[in-house]
Amino acid sequence: MNEIEQYEFDRVGYIVIPNFLTEQELKTLSAAIDALEEHALAQADRPPDKISAFGLKYRHDAERGYFATGAREQGKTLIIEDFFNADPTFDTLIDHAPTMAYVNAIIQERPTINNCEIRIRYPGNQTGSHMGGPVSRKHRYYYTSRGIDCMMARMVYFVHDVSPGQGEFCVVPASHKSNVASPYEGANPDTEPGMIGLPVKAGDAILFTENLRHGGLTNRSNQTRKTLHVGYGPFWMKSQNHSTMDEEPYILPGTFARLNAAQRLLFRAHRTLLEHGGNA
Repeated sequence: MNEIEQYEFDRVGYIVIPNFLTEQELKTLSAAIDALEEHALAQADRPPDKISAFGLKYRHDAERGYFATGAREQGKTLIIEDFFNADPTFDTLIDHAPTMAYVNAIIQERPTINNCEIRIRYPGNQTGSHMGGPVSRKHRYYYTSRGIDCMMARMVYFVHDVSPGQGEFCVVPASHKSNVASPYEGANPDTEPGMIGLPVKAGDAILFTENLRHGGLTNRSNQTRKTLHVGYGPFWMKSQNHSTMDEEPYILPGTFARLNAAQRLLFRAHRTLLEHGGNA
């Protein structure tokens, strides 16, 4: 993270990083997303295996190790969590050197991955506004004598262009520093005061603090918007996926076995777990 990026991230709570993925990463990740989307949709009529603390109904694919919720319908979204289990193609994002350079600059304690989801937003879909202002300890944002201290940060990778009207990721800049809770909780992001959309190109990424007020503008196009999300926080924080909230990271033994030592450490709450082996 260079000096300008650090300044802008602290000032507004996010940065857009152009051309973050290589052409090869873009090609392989996009194909893997498409394949996993079809696999998850083939099970869309199955009864849910798990209902999250937030009321979302998840289908669990035990063989491929992911949780999915949603459907391919007008105005709907499909969310696939723990996608790292499903396809080794996604391993490129585990200990991804360009990503970790940013993560290590804004999380002061040893960081681990606590959230991983594919978010597929079909035409007409919208993601409601949330976060911003004073929030829970695990979402907080500080600036200390050591610099930025971000408890939870998320990198969003874009595999195709998202232009105005195509369901842009949206934010209320600098709302991570507000001392007053937002009066617009659950509001329509299309009309919420201060909310702006962030158009991007294929291969771009957006890094933001989860303390920042954000959402997704209505996708008014015929394009289905597909993104990869990977969230980071200090090592003591457990899973922040909705399907496994505050549980141990859900990593299949086969997934863990194929990872190198540095990658494995990103899924461990404590170093001793890595030293003693076993499933997460």
